[in-house]
Amino acid sequence: MSCFLITYQDGHKVARPVTSREEYLALRDSEAQIQNLAKARRGNDAAKHRLVQMNYSCMPNADGTLKGAKQMTTTVGMDVDGLKPEQLDDIAAKIIAKKQSLGLLMLEKSARLHGFHLVFRRRQELSQEENLRWASELLGVEYDSGAKDITRIFFTTTNADLLFLDDELFASSPAREPEQTEGQQKEQQQEEQHEASPQGAASPSAPADAEYDEATYAAIVHELEKLLGGVPMHGSRNQFIFTMACNLRYICNHDPQWVAKVLPDYGENREKWYNSIKSACNRSMTIHMPQVMKRAIERVKMAQAKPCDDAEGTDGSGNGSIPPRMPHTLPAMIRLLVSKTPDIYRPAVAHAVFPALATHLWHTKFRYIDNVEHEATLMCVLMAGTGAGKSCITKPIDCIMKDVRERDKISMEKEQKWKDEMNTKGANKDKKNRPEGIVIQEVDADMTNAAFVLRMAEAEDHFLYVRMNEIEQFNALKVSARSDSHFQIMCLAFDPGNSYGQTRVGVQSVSRRVCIRFNWNASTTIRKGQQYFSKVLTDGPISRINFCTIPEQEIGADMPIYGTYDEQFDKRLKPYIDNLNAARGVIECPQAFALAKKLKEENADFARLSQSRTFENLSFRANVIAYLKAMVLYVANGCKWERSFEDFIRWSERYDLWCKMHFFGDAIDNANGEVQVNKRGPRNLLEELPDTFTYDDVVEVRRQQNLSADKTRYMLNNWKTRGYIVRDPKGQKDVWVKCKGKTHRNQ
Repeated sequence: MSCFLITYQDGHKVARPVTSREEYLALRDSEAQIQNLAKARRGNDAAKHRLVQMNYSCMPNADGTLKGAKQMTTTVGMDVDGLKPEQLDDIAAKIIAKKQSLGLLMLEKSARLHGFHLVFRRRQELSQEENLRWASELLGVEYDSGAKDITRIFFTTTNADLLFLDDELFASSPAREPEQTEGQQKEQQQEEQHEASPQGAASPSAPADAEYDEATYAAIVHELEKLLGGVPMHGSRNQFIFTMACNLRYICNHDPQWVAKVLPDYGENREKWYNSIKSACNRSMTIHMPQVMKRAIERVKMAQAKPCDDAEGTDGSGNGSIPPRMPHTLPAMIRLLVSKTPDIYRPAVAHAVFPALATHLWHTKFRYIDNVEHEATLMCVLMAGTGAGKSCITKPIDCIMKDVRERDKISMEKEQKWKDEMNTKGANKDKKNRPEGIVIQEVDADMTNAAFVLRMAEAEDHFLYVRMNEIEQFNALKVSARSDSHFQIMCLAFDPGNSYGQTRVGVQSVSRRVCIRFNWNASTTIRKGQQYFSKVLTDGPISRINFCTIPEQEIGADMPIYGTYDEQFDKRLKPYIDNLNAARGVIECPQAFALAKKLKEENADFARLSQSRTFENLSFRANVIAYLKAMVLYVANGCKWERSFEDFIRWSERYDLWCKMHFFGDAIDNANGEVQVNKRGPRNLLEELPDTFTYDDVVEVRRQQNLSADKTRYMLNNWKTRGYIVRDPKGQKDVWVKCKGKTHRNQ
């Protein structure tokens, strides 16, 4: 049996088999299903979640529940998403044409008409994800990487959207018990230890699979434990239980019995444990959920959307040992560009492709929120360890630059013909002037400063582009050994309306002044990158560059395997490149403009609360970079905004700021004459304080962050003006209360 209807009982997902075509078609075409689908396609998310739900990849547990099921069926459910309307017919025809090779059993249009759901016979020698990759390569389409869990459910559509159905889907067949991955084994061991340990034992009625906002209570509790510093030793657990309950009551209807169902007793006396829960629920509370509770829920949802082993999570400020996770739903162009890339490299590639994409824009500007017009001036440095796989960005960039290289080839042949002709003439012979129309956009990494100025002058306002294997190759642009002209070029390349050049007396010398339009990529190891920028930490290059990285893999990790960049890949990429090439003038996008304002305010909020001047300074241009990326996506997509853009751009800015703070934050603090604050990034000082706190509490928190006490009053007045805190309603002197009417975390 491979087709299961999913329903909910007491908050648990429960599966029952669908045994015939007739039953399956009847479920799909009920009156309620037809009405809900129509509403879902008009943007009603609630209606979408009321659609009939199916699972095709796993057998339910013995009690019928789906959560934690490990046994695979003989079929695989696959989600193909992010397609444009004009692509749907061609993709559907391609899938059906290969139905025999694939072993196709079911094909339907998705609820939002952005793609398809299909079911095919499982290749028994492959894992779930390997089956999805195999099918993706066979069909030349990308599967939703967030849909690789065998318990994944599919929102079913109607029979009008059913394009193919084979009765084999309902046949009884033996299921396959898969080998557990290392991560699954570790997770199972942790679950068994948790169940066996009296310190981790929840009350017998704990609804482990019950969910709040699509996040299980068990996972929320576990994440909240980590955010509060971990489970303390015996003897200090009563306060920890009280704090946990104070937060959990916000998602348990303020009911102590409900809290008791989800909160472990941590080995504490049961009566004392429950009294702490009741005290917490009786405590006065604010209208808004505590920030730490929101963060716990968000991290659980992110982990469920895109699993990541041993991930600590981060708020994007550099406060964490790993960078922010990439959203699982990506803009269609980015999803294509990372589709052939192993998962570990995808965030780096998602950042590194933008300078090459932006190079295609010509005479195109975007008005930023300060009313200054910018061109898509984008530069990216990939900093990662030796042997980390920094070459992962090469092939996607090669594909993006293919059309530019073809145009460059014509100009290079024209230039070489002129050079050859000049070389045949003597020194005193009349020589032709350098021909016009030599536009060569992709330049060599070892070009001199004079060659750079000449290429820039001849580019006719086009961008120049170069990809450097090592950041040190930028030194070739120095005017002299002691010159910092290469750093000057980095800064000017970002700034609108810049002017740069050189004046020489020689007849054959280059004397030009140009506006620098220069996008580039460079790679370096972390140590070399830090050394390279060590003398210009506060001079501007770092804030103008988009940084990315590759996480360090465990020793002995499997070699990542790339996909094939074939003609089909180029064909799918071409429409985006054509849109970029065709753009002209000042282009405006209300959604990108509003997002830039929102992200700017979130950055400002976090800077005020963390009191990190370094973060604030870096955030200004990071927001411009994110806005320019949003506009590149918008133009490449035919000037159509998609919902996935906002999540991707928000993540992109968080990631950029995380890298800057992580790699350079402490050094910039020291260069500015400040004390080193924290190697893990700036802290939100308000979150370090209790709901009601005194002036002395604030001084102590500032002291812990190596901040002086003399600006404490100014900071409190700033917080009060911004609506973060109010004076104690009871009138106690120097006592303050959080009002939490705003979001206090970074982004």
